[in-house]
Amino acid sequence: MREELHKIAQSIEKMLLSNGWSIATAESCTGGGIAAALTAIPGSSACVKGGIVAYSEEIKMRLLGVSAETLQTFGVVSRQTVEEMARGAMKSMISDFSVATSGVAGPSGGTEETPVGTIWVAVSSPSQMVTHCIRSYNEGREENVQNAVLMALEMVRKVVENEENQAKK
Repeated sequence: MREELHKIAQSIEKMLLSNGWSIATAESCTGGGIAAALTAIPGSSACVKGGIVAYSEEIKMRLLGVSAETLQTFGVVSRQTVEEMARGAMKSMISDFSVATSGVAGPSGGTEETPVGTIWVAVSSPSQMVTHCIRSYNEGREENVQNAVLMALEMVRKVVENEENQAKK
């Protein structure tokens, strides 16, 4: 999987660099895995603005601007929370794109409504917000995190490609 992550990160950064764009990350359950994949590419400092590992609600609110109301109403593991995290990362790091994750990697912490393996990913761009919920049942913590990192990078690649295509029109 490491080679696959590297290839996706390279393709993302090639598109970002060719357009003069940048990206930021806001990660909870992936613990910086997306940022690590992106910054493993030589020259990534030209397009990766930074990343915030926002594991606690306090950090999600203080650094990423997630509202207490969102957390109370929808929960930490929700579409609304990762979208606010993504918007907050773009704003705080002044980037063109961002990716955010929040979920229950396991092996504990799940509920009936949000079982272990439920991970929300949001990718924000100048013109859109794309979200997806991953449900990896019985995979184990490491596998759940790696699946989420891979899915997040694939989502970023598609969103950046879309913006690139729109810019060419």
